[in-house]
Amino acid sequence: MTLAVFFGCTFIAFGPALGLFVFTIARDPLRIIILIAGAFFWLVSLLLSSLIWFIAVKASDPRDEPLQKGLLIFGVMFSVLLQEAFRFLYYKLLRKAIEGLVALSEDGCSPISIQQMAYVAGVGFGLMSGAFSMINLLADTLGPGTVGIHGDSQLYFLTSAFMTMVLIFLHTFWGILFFHGCEHRRWWEITAVVVMHLAVSGSTFCNPLYVGSLVPSYLLMATAAAWAYLLSGGSAQNLWRFLLCLRSGPSPQPGS
Repeated sequence: MTLAVFFGCTFIAFGPALGLFVFTIARDPLRIIILIAGAFFWLVSLLLSSLIWFIAVKASDPRDEPLQKGLLIFGVMFSVLLQEAFRFLYYKLLRKAIEGLVALSEDGCSPISIQQMAYVAGVGFGLMSGAFSMINLLADTLGPGTVGIHGDSQLYFLTSAFMTMVLIFLHTFWGILFFHGCEHRRWWEITAVVVMHLAVSGSTFCNPLYVGSLVPSYLLMATAAAWAYLLSGGSAQNLWRFLLCLRSGPSPQPGS
């Protein structure tokens, strides 16, 4: 039973992201480098935010529960802001990299566009975020112990897997929105990404009322996905036909 929970939660959390990696990133060495670098930037942001939170906890009274809860909320919010700051730094780094690639290319064109970099960087952020969110939980699924034996929710591991999956997708879409905002100096798009990130992270404080965190997160994911699709060149008509499960019309015959 523990193996079934382990593999089920693993495939729910990382299966879709693994599909994105295999079919859109794995065959291009440059994209793999960008993905790994993006994961590294997210990892550094986590290290710095964890250090700040650790110092704040050690400098406070551990018996003061309201204070400790406030520090936890502060740590989550500070971590979100630091992640977005490092996303901006990574954008700046990739912008310099594009200039270098253009200078080295024979035709004066970059082998990868800023939109493609945004997508790959977002996947890198999401995969590393998902790994740190889920790795310890996956280790616990192997036992010993039974979930819910003390009256806790038996859906803990399952909902954690679905939350990890949505965070990976959100980081991917946020990367596209954030880079587009930086590229076109649309600061309201950057602000929207930060607000959505804060909202999703803040919704986890509703747990163990998992509906309070999963439902808003998936609604925001759908919104971010549609927005990223439109910014990437997709048409609103095709998006609407997809939502209504309609096929595109027949192609016109030659000479008609």
